[in-house]
Amino acid sequence: MENFALIGVFVVLGMFFRRLPAFPKDSAQAFNIFALYVSLPAVILLKVPQIVFSPEVAIAAAIPWGMLAFSAALVLLAARLSGWERSVTGVLLLVVPLGNTSFLGIPMIQAFFGPSGLPYLIIYDQIGTMVIMATYGSFILATYGKQGALNLSAVARKAVLFPPTLALIVGLATRSWPYPEKLVQCLQSVATTLVPVVMTAIGLQLRFRLPPRVFTPLAFGLTVKLLLAPLLALLVCRFLEVNGMVVDVSILESAMPPMVTAGALAVVAGMDSDLAVAMIGIGIILSFGTIPTIYWLTRLFA
Repeated sequence: MENFALIGVFVVLGMFFRRLPAFPKDSAQAFNIFALYVSLPAVILLKVPQIVFSPEVAIAAAIPWGMLAFSAALVLLAARLSGWERSVTGVLLLVVPLGNTSFLGIPMIQAFFGPSGLPYLIIYDQIGTMVIMATYGSFILATYGKQGALNLSAVARKAVLFPPTLALIVGLATRSWPYPEKLVQCLQSVATTLVPVVMTAIGLQLRFRLPPRVFTPLAFGLTVKLLLAPLLALLVCRFLEVNGMVVDVSILESAMPPMVTAGALAVVAGMDSDLAVAMIGIGIILSFGTIPTIYWLTRLFA
C-alpha cells in the first residue's frame, strides 16, 4: 500500500502547486501531454512484449465492452425517467462507460498488483477503452454535441495516431525481437516518470465547486461508474468461475473514474460543461476510496 500512499502524495502536491504563482494555469495540460507522448508510450513498449496471449486475455478485452452496454443502458433509462436535457444525457453516455484506465489506471494497478498487472491493463485500455472512445465516443459526440462544434474525422485520426496506440503497434510488431539492453534501460527510466507526472497533473486539475443542478445526474453517473459497473463485472466473473490476475486487473480497471479526455471532448462538443468537469474531478476524489474497496472485494471473493 506504500505505492497507493505515494499516489495521494503527488495529488496533494498538485493541489498545492496550483496555488503557486510559479505554476502557470496551463501547467496541468503540459503534464498531461508529457505523460501521453512520452511516459505512457514507454510503459507500453516495455510491457507489450510481456503479454502472453491466451483465452484469459480475451477477458481483458471483453469486459470494457460489457461495461459499455451496461452503463449506456442504465444512463438511457435514467435519462428517460428523469427527463434530463440532451446535453446532460450526452455527458453521461460519454463519460460513464469510458474510464481513466491509463492515466489513473496504471498507478492504481501498479499499486495493487505490481508491474505484472500492467500487460493486462494495456489490453483493457488499448483494445477496450481506446477503441470504444474512437467508435462509440465519436457517435455520442456527433449525436449529442452541437452541430459543427467538433471535427469527428479529426477525432478518429487522432485516435489512430495517438502515441500510446502507435506504441502498442510497435510493441506488437517487435515482440519476437528482444530490445537492446540500453534501450530497455532508457525506457525504464522514462516509464518511472508516469506516476508522479500523471498524479501531479490530476491534483492541478481538481475542482470542488458544483452548481446544484448537476447533483442528481452527477450522483447517478458516479454510482454507476465507480460501484455498479465494477460490482457487476465482479459478480459475473465469479459466477462464471473466471479467476486470475487478468480478471482482477480488468475488474479494477472497470472501477476507474471517468476519462479526463472524454470529459474534455464533451465540453468542446457543447454538452453540459459543469457536469462533465464535476464527473472528472469528483470521480477522481471518490475513486481513492472506491478503488481499494473494489480491490478488497476481489480478494474477499477470490
